Amino acid sequence: MKDALLATLIDEHATVEALASLFAYEEKTLTSADALNELPSIVAQKTNLTDRLAGLEKVRDAQLAELGLPRGRKGIELACAEDQRVASQWALLQGSTERARRANQTIGLLIHTRMDYNRRALAVLRGDTGRSGFYGPDGRMPAFGM
Repeated sequence: MKDALLATLIDEHATVEALASLFAYEEKTLTSADALNELPSIVAQKTNLTDRLAGLEKVRDAQLAELGLPRGRKGIELACAEDQRVASQWALLQGSTERARRANQTIGLLIHTRMDYNRRALAVLRGDTGRSGFYGPDGRMPAFGM
């Protein structure tokens, strides 16, 4: 049964690595002019990968239970203490997960920056700058004191 657990951890690692690669591609896309065309496909791929990860986690928890171990982190830690192969694969998975988490944070910052830029650009186009001296939506400068 530990071989099945090991195989699941290997699958999880491969899936997290695929997700991390997709994050790298998404980061590159977000800094390009073609982002709007590419993002729907990226979102669909991320959804598939995260669904796969959720399914693999359920399989891992079921395998831990079959081994008489608790589900979740406590169970995998006990399994690692009993089998060096499981421990090594778990360590690889944890490293990949941390890299993917950091990449996802970077993407979040890029999206926030892009949204802020778009918000500011729309404010200028709408004349919502709050500053006199800019042309209003009607193409005229606002009168002072009115």
